[in-house]
Amino acid sequence: MSVRMPCVRRKRPSLFTAGAASLALLTTACGGSGGSSAAPKEFSYLSVTENTTVKTALTSMSGGACKAANEALPLKVETVPQASLDQKLQLLAGQDALPVQFAAGNAPALTQQLARSGKVADLEKELRELGVYDQLEPGAVSTIKALYGGKLEVLPYEYNVEGIFYNKKLFRENGLKTPATWDELVSAAAKLQDGGVQPFTASGQQGWPLTRLISGYLYRSLGPDALKAVADGKAKLTDPEYVKAAEEIAGLGRKGYFGKGVGSIDYDTAMNQFLNGKAAMFYMGSWALANISDEKQDKVGAENVGFMPFPAVSGGAGSIDQYPSNVGLGITLAAKSFDGKTGDWVSCITKNYGSTALKDHGSISGFKVNTEVMDANDVTTQVRKTISESQRNVLWFEALFSTKATTVSQTNAAGLVTGSMKPEAFMQTVQDALTAK
Repeated sequence: MSVRMPCVRRKRPSLFTAGAASLALLTTACGGSGGSSAAPKEFSYLSVTENTTVKTALTSMSGGACKAANEALPLKVETVPQASLDQKLQLLAGQDALPVQFAAGNAPALTQQLARSGKVADLEKELRELGVYDQLEPGAVSTIKALYGGKLEVLPYEYNVEGIFYNKKLFRENGLKTPATWDELVSAAAKLQDGGVQPFTASGQQGWPLTRLISGYLYRSLGPDALKAVADGKAKLTDPEYVKAAEEIAGLGRKGYFGKGVGSIDYDTAMNQFLNGKAAMFYMGSWALANISDEKQDKVGAENVGFMPFPAVSGGAGSIDQYPSNVGLGITLAAKSFDGKTGDWVSCITKNYGSTALKDHGSISGFKVNTEVMDANDVTTQVRKTISESQRNVLWFEALFSTKATTVSQTNAAGLVTGSMKPEAFMQTVQDALTAK
């Protein structure tokens, strides 16, 4: 048995020093071993205050499907505001005191730094050894690996795909079929507009619902690696084929397809416009199913809501079965406390969380649903089918951007569709932010 020498820690820098540099100082003082391997006495879980679904579901499972695992290693949940999460993780990492399971950092870089220093469990290895790796949806695994440098560094307690929700009743009344191509989508928008129906609703105030349309076009025209090529320096947003995507989205705004005042519309207003039948289409993630399933919010009726992928671009290299996706705020496990009892909890979670979250909370995760659960409506069934059949997913426009470039992109998106900023200028501004030192 190897003997670990005592570790003398250097003075920790201020917790208000953000980013990987400060975390490196916290974790490298004792090397990258992840600390001692004392067996945990609790299945400690650090969550964020804003997310109640995971902790509620795990609490329910601790007295049900995972009762045996909980008796051996009792669940204990601690919460912090999401804005304080990164600082909390840096503090705990510096003290070699990370909980057994914890909400990962607000950006993949923090979790990757923890993994490089040996603090995060090798989840793919552990799940394969436990024989439960196949309980993860392939699309969720693809998404996680795209975000975390090709590694499975978090578990998909949440899993969302994105696409276009549409009002089937308005489509029928205007003689429209579900568009399969970009040209058909633009044509449908024109017909809706001529019929007195606002084609799209989107939050220009948040910006990202608009930039998601740019990336949608890029993935269909250039293929699933379009934005990775930009991140790797192999392409620029100012290249003609990238500017083309911005031009197409700007064209929707120029024709008035987003209605009036898109730049001042917030997320809730955009959602309400769709749910009240004032707009025919709404690009959004599958988290919107909670709103669609709520009869108090959805005046259109869930039976009148459909879901379609971002359409194909003629001659493009992408495929409509490649959906933009995310796993919300990822959750991971500490390396040093991943023992047999922790493994029992993880095995139970992977086999049962998908069903529990869907049945009790209407929440879709990246874990397979192993028991029969009655969906709230047909559109939920449609989205679940999409998730189970999707093998290769893509990210969103700013997923691989720096914080600065993300802010620049989202704050200028409204200008792109209102015409105050030309497509070339928009892409140049974001590219400049990407390459700024």
